[in-house]
Amino acid sequence: MSVLTLLLAGPLQAWGASARFTRRTTEAAPTKSGVLGILAAAQGIQRGDDTHLAELAALRFGVRIDQPGTRVRDFQTAHHRITDKSMPLSERFYLADAVFTAAVEGDHTLLATLHNALRNPVYPPFLGRRSCPPAHPVELAIHDTTLTRALRDEPWHAAHWYQKLHRTTHTVPLVILRDANPGERNGDTLPDHPLSYAAEHRRHALRTVVSETVDIPNPRVHARQPSRRQPVPHHDPFGPLEDTL
Repeated sequence: MSVLTLLLAGPLQAWGASARFTRRTTEAAPTKSGVLGILAAAQGIQRGDDTHLAELAALRFGVRIDQPGTRVRDFQTAHHRITDKSMPLSERFYLADAVFTAAVEGDHTLLATLHNALRNPVYPPFLGRRSCPPAHPVELAIHDTTLTRALRDEPWHAAHWYQKLHRTTHTVPLVILRDANPGERNGDTLPDHPLSYAAEHRRHALRTVVSETVDIPNPRVHARQPSRRQPVPHHDPFGPLEDTL
């Protein structure tokens, strides 16, 4: 098995697993449905193509929270293009200044195809919603390892200003949210396993998510060096004048 790692960073992100009427919330981390949507868009998979979607949904998924960001709320409204009637006011939530490392595990050939698609996407990637473009290229690399190991070994991708806030510690504890292994039942469930992206009938199944914490080396740590002050030599400013006095 191989692992494809992704960098998900931008001014705003929105990863909704559920929505009620005009209230559009966001999860604290990218959902499997949202990240697979990025991969499907890069390949140009159409919304009603459930066969190709099933191939992506079979990939194991995990995400590491490198920088949790801040949850913000926005109010939006719109007018109907034909009738010019005002649409209901909607309440939408976003994550501001968040950074995540996501990973999918599966067949190397499929992941190589996805990696190339991300470099030359048919449809551009968005971080959950069309109003949330990424700040950097999404693709990172392909690794010949396991999902958990890839998320443990990937360098910390938080912004420099955020890393400086933790510059006194040699490692930082980061949370990993991943698909449960077979037989693992100590996780939470989330309705974000995509079955169909069809606009008229989107369908998702429940997914068991396991949370664990890993310690990642901190590149911004500044270890205090022991003091090595040299003794100050004795200096008599009137010494050279003694022979003349």
